[in-house]
Amino acid sequence: MIRRRTVVAALPAALTLPALAQPVFNRALRIVVPFAPGGSSDILARLMAPKLTEALGQTVVVENRAGANGHIGAEAVARAQKDGHTLLITDVSSLAIAPSLLKSMPYDPLKDLAPVTMVAFAPYIFGVHPSVPATDVPSFVAHAKANPGKLNLAHSGIGAANHLTGIVLAKHFGFTWEYVPYRGGAAAIQAVVQNDCQALLNGATATQPFVTSGQLRGIAVSGTERLPALPETRNFGELGLPKLLVESGTWQGILTTGGTPAPVVAALHRAVTGVLADAAIVERINQIGGGVRTMQPEAFGAWLAASTQDWGHVVRENNVTVE
Repeated sequence: MIRRRTVVAALPAALTLPALAQPVFNRALRIVVPFAPGGSSDILARLMAPKLTEALGQTVVVENRAGANGHIGAEAVARAQKDGHTLLITDVSSLAIAPSLLKSMPYDPLKDLAPVTMVAFAPYIFGVHPSVPATDVPSFVAHAKANPGKLNLAHSGIGAANHLTGIVLAKHFGFTWEYVPYRGGAAAIQAVVQNDCQALLNGATATQPFVTSGQLRGIAVSGTERLPALPETRNFGELGLPKLLVESGTWQGILTTGGTPAPVVAALHRAVTGVLADAAIVERINQIGGGVRTMQPEAFGAWLAASTQDWGHVVRENNVTVE
C-alpha cells in the first residue's frame, strides 16, 4: 500500500518536469517597439531579434507602434494573449512615469505587463547643436541664463524621462528653456541636427553617432562613467549633480503580457539573457554607447515599482500634465 502511494505521488512530478522542458513557443514572436524606427529601443530590438530567433526556434519580428509617448505600443502588449509571444522593449522609465502623468490609463504597467529582464542602460548624452556657444555644462548654463527662454530642448514626448530630466536639470541650475516634444528620440535628434531645437538629453545608443560625426556636440553624459567614444566629455557624477539626474538615462527592458505563466516568462528570461551574454552583442552595445544590464524578473519588477515612486514625485512637484 505504501509503495503504491509513493509511486502515484511521484507520478505528477515525473510528468511535470519533462513538460516544462518542452518548447513553449509554437509560432512567430513579436517585439513591439513603441517608438518610431531609429531610437534606442528600435536599435536594440533589431540587434537582438536574429539571435532570439535562433534561441527560441521561432521567427522573431520587430514591429514599431509609435504614439502617445510609447503607450500605444505598451497597451498593445498588455492586451495581447498571455502566452509570451508578444514582447515589449522600451525605455522602462516611461512606464514608471505614466501612472502619475496620465489621468486615466487603459492598462496598469505594474499589473498588465510582466517584467522579463532589463536589457541595457545607456546614459543620456546632453547634446547641443554645434552653433551653440557651449562646450560643457557650466558654459551652457551661462549661455542659457543670458538667453532666457530662447533655447529649445527636443525630447521624445511630454512626460518622457528625458523631458522630466530636462525639467530637473533646468531647475537645479536655475535657467529656463522651452520644451519641444517629438515622437521618439530619433525625431528629437534630427530636430537638433537641423537646428530646429538647440539641445537634447537622449540615450547614447541612438545619439552617440551624431556626436562622433560632428553633427551634434556632446557637453555631458549622465551616469558615473565617461563614454569610451567621448573620453573628454564629463559625466553627471563628476559634476556633482543630484542622484536622480546622475541615474537618469535610457533603461531598456523587455516585458510581456501580464498573466503570462511563470514558466513562459522564465523561458523568455533565459533566452534574452543568453543573447545578451553573447560577446558580439555585448561588444556592439558597448560600441553604440550602452552597457548590458540584466535582472531577474522579480528584481526588474521591484526596480519598476521604485522608479514609479521617484518619477511620480517629479511629475507632481512640477505639475506635468498630458491629455
